[in-house]
Amino acid sequence: MLLNVRFPHQPFNAAVKDGTAGSKLNRILEATKPEAAYFTEQNGQRGAVLIVDLADSSKIPALVEPWILTFQADIELRPVMMPDDLKRAGLDELGKKWS
Repeated sequence: MLLNVRFPHQPFNAAVKDGTAGSKLNRILEATKPEAAYFTEQNGQRGAVLIVDLADSSKIPALVEPWILTFQADIELRPVMMPDDLKRAGLDELGKKWS
């Protein structure tokens, strides 16, 4: 899954000012163990894009709530595939079936 996180200015600014932003981010990353994490700007806000392995949808709250509860972040989850996943998807057969 691709997890897109957008941090509202006020809660994140407060964490930066009181010196807790880094420790809070590290705590969340240690708990959620993303395969990759990229921090970036998103529409004028701080943001992050993470790649996470989510085999069970019941794990969604454990993945997203730390961001929401800690920083009041907005999140988006998107299923993604690796090239090998796409090869196994059977696109040729689907194309024949639905043509």
